[in-house]
Amino acid sequence: MSTETEIEQAETVATDESSTPAAAPEQVAVAEQPAKKPRAPRAQSTAKKTRTVELTLTVTGTAEGEWQAELSQAGKRVLQGLSVPAAAVSRAAAELHEDISKAIETVIDAAREQHRARMEELEAELSKVKAALADLQEG
Repeated sequence: MSTETEIEQAETVATDESSTPAAAPEQVAVAEQPAKKPRAPRAQSTAKKTRTVELTLTVTGTAEGEWQAELSQAGKRVLQGLSVPAAAVSRAAAELHEDISKAIETVIDAAREQHRARMEELEAELSKVKAALADLQEG
């Protein structure tokens, strides 16, 4: 009996030893790898990636009709105090938008009226000077 008991005990120990290490890695493997959801592959965008450049053009005008332009790129001045003809400002505004054009034309019209009034004053003064010169030449 003792040999049968020893054989049974040996088989039990061998079974326990062989099953214990095999069971442990399976449990560890399951614990280390949480269940992951399968993901669909990310679709590639068909849009072109465009690089934008920001330029700021500032056009300022005075009531006298003098216009200047300033150009900035990324907050840094590229051009400053560049004289621009009023006619060019008017054409550019007309190309951009009707509302912009109307606002700029209002300023340009005011400058025209101011220059017209100054021209009439100068013409009146010129005619007085011509009359005074004519009186001096007669005598």
